Formats: sequence, structure tokens, C-alpha cells
Amino acid sequence: MTTLSEFLWNMPVSTKKIKVGEIFIGGGEKIKIQSMCTVKTSDTEAVINQIAELEKAGCDIVRVSVLDENDARALSEIKSKIGIPLVADIHFSYKLAISAIENGCDKVRINPGNIGSESAVKAVADCIKAHKIPVRVGSNTGSIEKEFLQKYGKNENSLVESALKSVALLEKFGVGDIVISVKASEVPLTVKSYALLSQKTDYPLHIGVTEAGTEEMAVVKSSAALGSLLLNGIGDTMRVSITDDPVKEIIAGRRILRAVGLDNNFVDVVACPTCGRCRWNSMELAKKVSAYTERFSKPVKIAVMGCVVNGPGEAKDCGLGIAGAEDYCVIFKNGEIFRRVSSADAEREFFKEIDAVLND
Repeated sequence: MTTLSEFLWNMPVSTKKIKVGEIFIGGGEKIKIQSMCTVKTSDTEAVINQIAELEKAGCDIVRVSVLDENDARALSEIKSKIGIPLVADIHFSYKLAISAIENGCDKVRINPGNIGSESAVKAVADCIKAHKIPVRVGSNTGSIEKEFLQKYGKNENSLVESALKSVALLEKFGVGDIVISVKASEVPLTVKSYALLSQKTDYPLHIGVTEAGTEEMAVVKSSAALGSLLLNGIGDTMRVSITDDPVKEIIAGRRILRAVGLDNNFVDVVACPTCGRCRWNSMELAKKVSAYTERFSKPVKIAVMGCVVNGPGEAKDCGLGIAGAEDYCVIFKNGEIFRRVSSADAEREFFKEIDAVLND
């Protein structure tokens, strides 16, 4: 049977492939997860340390703000000490955009609508071409062009038309390596906007929910929006925006990719929500197993089930599992019970089996 991951990756390629540093986005490449530093870019030591943590968590591309010339000049040192592509985020100053490019960023994020006159945009475009790097442009609900806001109101049409106006201006000056985003803080508008944009362009799409909020709601909103888009084959790179430690954005992004079947190289811990039949603390064990296996990259499915009545049967597709009764637990493989242990020994014995599977 074709897996969801195989199905999506075998869909016709609908976006261009663009090189960012030493990696590619678009054109059927795996979805790249991004985040953004939260410290001042000119504080190079703090930025480099934060990027190291992001890399460790699995970040593919990192973005930094360029607010002044000190930030722009810091890019060369930062770039020399990190292992992932570096994106410079610039607004309002075409001179800072040029300086950031000349200091070695792998990609630049600009808004042609606020960078200055057409001559200023052309100057940035010429620099982009000279250094052979890509550019990200787009719109969000706070930056819709007035002409489209008046014509359509705040909806997917105005978001998409605003983004495509920026694209057209860059194309006018010969730039072709473009990534586009159309972010909203509302999930339905985000999904509709990207769905519409995907019908109008073959450029790679950077997907995300802007201003998603603090961790719990941000993860819910991003999972709903990005999951919907990814399951429909839309999106080439993504950011889960969270008002918190940016490492949490990477963790959430990885989990979303796993949930939609686009990353199968992980330990999938399944657990029932329990009911009155559960006579042991399966919830606590499920949390411990999830925390322990998070660091492993191996396509294994492990189950922690509440009761022996349904557990082994419901989790027969799991390579390893445990289910409990009042004074004993059963450990099973592929739905078949192979060990019975006392409740007191269950956690210790189950972790022995987990280690055997993960280190096999």
C-alpha cells in the first residue's frame, strides 16, 4: 500500500527548485523547517549560540533581523560559524538589504513595497542577481497593498494579489529565484490564501501562520493550517511562529511533519486516552516513553495502552506495546502478547524492551 508520504512526494512537481546556501527548497524536496533568532543580530555571540541550539533541534534554515549597519556587518561572522543557511530580514532600507547580501547572507527577505522607489528595488535586485541568492517576498494581513485592500477587503484575494505585485516587480528587474509567503493570523484565511496562491504561481511557498501567539495556541493554529496545506501538497518550507523560545518552533514543526506523514524517521508513540477499564497509571508511562524516545531517529511505532481488553488488538500495527490490568501488564509485539509482568515491574521491563528495539 502506498504511504501518505510516498503519495505526496510522487505528486507532480508544481514548484521551482531553489538553492539556499547548500540546500534546496521546492521542486519536490522535503519540507524545510525555519525559525528566527530573537536576539539582536549585532550580538554575534548570542546569535551564534542560539543558532547552535536551533541546529541541534533540527532547524534547516535560520533568519535574523537586520535593523542597522552593525547587524548587516555581523552576518559574515555569524555565517562563518553556523552550519545552516542564513536569511537576512530587512524592511524599509534598500541600503541595508544590499549590505546584508554583500556580507554573505544566503537569502534575503524584503518587502518591495516598503523598501523604497523602483530604483531602490532595482538596486537590490541587481545585488541579488550578482550574488546569485534567492529572495523571499510576500504579504501578511498587516502589509496588504492599499489598492487591493480597497478592492477586495482583507481576504485571500488581497493577500495574494499583494504578494504577486511584489513578485512582478522583482521579475521586472530579472530576479527569478523567489520564495513567496501570504500569512494571516487566522487559520481559515491562511489556508485559503496559500491554496489560491498555489494555483497562480510555481514559485516555492513559505507557509506559516503569522502572529500565532504563545505556545499552546500557536501550535494548535499552526497544526491546523500547515497540516491542511501540507496534506494537499502545498508548502515547500515552513515556520511555526511561537512567542517563546524559537527551539520550540523547530520541535513543533518536526511534529507537524511527522503527523502528516512527511517524516517517518522517528519513534511514533501511540497511547489510548484511557477509560474506566484502565486500572494502572498508563498515562504517566506514556509521557515517560514519549520523552525518552524523542531523541531517536528510527521508524518504530510503540504503544502504551490502558487495558488488556482492547490494547493489543488496537495496537497490532505497533512493533512494541504494553497494556495493563489491575495487578499485571502484558508486553506485546505486533499485537501478539509475548510477556506478562507484574505492575510493579512493568515500567522497568518495558524500557528494557524499548532499548532492545531502538538499539537493534
